[in-house]
Amino acid sequence: MFTGIVEGMGQVESVDRSADGVRVTVATPLAAQLSPGDSIAVNGVCLTATSADGGSFVVDVMNETLARTSLVEMAPAAAVNLELPLRASDRLGGHVVQGHVDGIGVITSLREEGFARRVVIEAPADVLRYVVEKGSVAVDGVSLTVTAVDQETLEVALIPETLERTSLGPAQPGTRVNLEVDMIAKYVEKAVRNAAYTYDQGPGGDASISGKGDIG
Repeated sequence: MFTGIVEGMGQVESVDRSADGVRVTVATPLAAQLSPGDSIAVNGVCLTATSADGGSFVVDVMNETLARTSLVEMAPAAAVNLELPLRASDRLGGHVVQGHVDGIGVITSLREEGFARRVVIEAPADVLRYVVEKGSVAVDGVSLTVTAVDQETLEVALIPETLERTSLGPAQPGTRVNLEVDMIAKYVEKAVRNAAYTYDQGPGGDASISGKGDIG
């Protein structure tokens, strides 16, 4: 479990591709806090360290993850956002982030506004259905507040701290980003969908289920 508060940026040292997946080595001081088997979020994707030393760690990215996230484009020298898992005693500075990416978005425009930068991201419909204005969304593992949303895009505003400390600072139109919606929204939708089913008394006294008003 993560909070979307990036602890540091790492640099990809090597990317070894095979038919089975990709093995990635990332250089970062945070590696000193990792042991084999520990989780770490890389650009918002929860991965498992297979080895670690004081200066770098190695993760194996399976084909399923490559198909669903922007990690498929990872290359040596790339900067990545990193976050270690939440401890029970930590402050929840962002929102609850699982590191399970819901879809890939594409930055379509940037606009400077005072010291902040507004970023518009085109996103899949099955991601946007869970996004609300003033709600939370994780973009490449960064917990952000949604400033606007429509049928095709969502907008977030980045403060100087975010621009300086994460990979979103140098991001430009065309950059693909990993998106994870607030998981509470998905639970609420499922609960409402289930509540829309009514139990009708069928012939012979058997209870049957009929779906009414299913939410699509």
